[in-house]
Amino acid sequence: MKPYYAIRSAAAAVLVTIGFQYAAVAAVTFETFSLPGSGFWNGSDLSGTPGTPGTSGETPHVQERAIEGLLFRNTYTTVFESWTGFAVSNRTDTTTPGFGNQFSAIPGSGVGGSAKYGIGYYATYEDSTHMKLGALTELAGKGAYITNTTYVALDMLSGSGFSKKFGGPSGNDADWLKLTITSFSSGIQTGNAIDYYLADYRFADNAQDYIVNEWTMVDFSALGTADELRFTMSSSDSGSFGMNTPSFFAIDNVLTAVPEPSVTLVTMLGFGLCLRRKR
Repeated sequence: MKPYYAIRSAAAAVLVTIGFQYAAVAAVTFETFSLPGSGFWNGSDLSGTPGTPGTSGETPHVQERAIEGLLFRNTYTTVFESWTGFAVSNRTDTTTPGFGNQFSAIPGSGVGGSAKYGIGYYATYEDSTHMKLGALTELAGKGAYITNTTYVALDMLSGSGFSKKFGGPSGNDADWLKLTITSFSSGIQTGNAIDYYLADYRFADNAQDYIVNEWTMVDFSALGTADELRFTMSSSDSGSFGMNTPSFFAIDNVLTAVPEPSVTLVTMLGFGLCLRRKR
């Protein structure tokens, strides 16, 4: 039977709440960022500082782009027209598979239907996805909303010429895609890190396998105090050249308060809204 999308509760190392209310704190929502007509910014305007040209004449343009008080690292490389680090998008395509749709988040909008959000691209050949907080920041009670991009979600669901379908032909392969967030202070790792599974097919019961397709609050409290966060990705589908699974994720409402309980709150620690297969 052809796979289809279904919403379910599945184990995940995050805190998800229903019927919550937000504490009154500032958060980076990306809404003030001015986007070009393409609907995304990835440094192709060459606003970064030119670096040393490579062997093919390619020039990396590197910057730490200020967005609503945080600095997001971005590198755009000419000739290859490639980028790493962080981009900003308002794309809404939730159905088109492939690399050409790398700037859409699978929910089809930002958190709560907002227009803009961030896209992270972790390049396995460089430490690229840095986010600087500007000053030492206590992260207890703060977090961000994270989800898959359409490109990655559909790639894991169906596979491609470069990567496998999660679960394999039988559905029994224990595949996973993980985002790891690590805290730094003055360039030194604090020793604190959190893992968030964007997909997890390691369950004995295949009906529990999932691919995240909703904005989910990831609690940063365990990261302690930091002035910089770095995002890396890993996958069960990897080879001699690194990950075969595309290494993109979407992020929004960065450093917002972890939702507080209300009268109508249902709190589920370790459960998330996810995308799964049904036979």
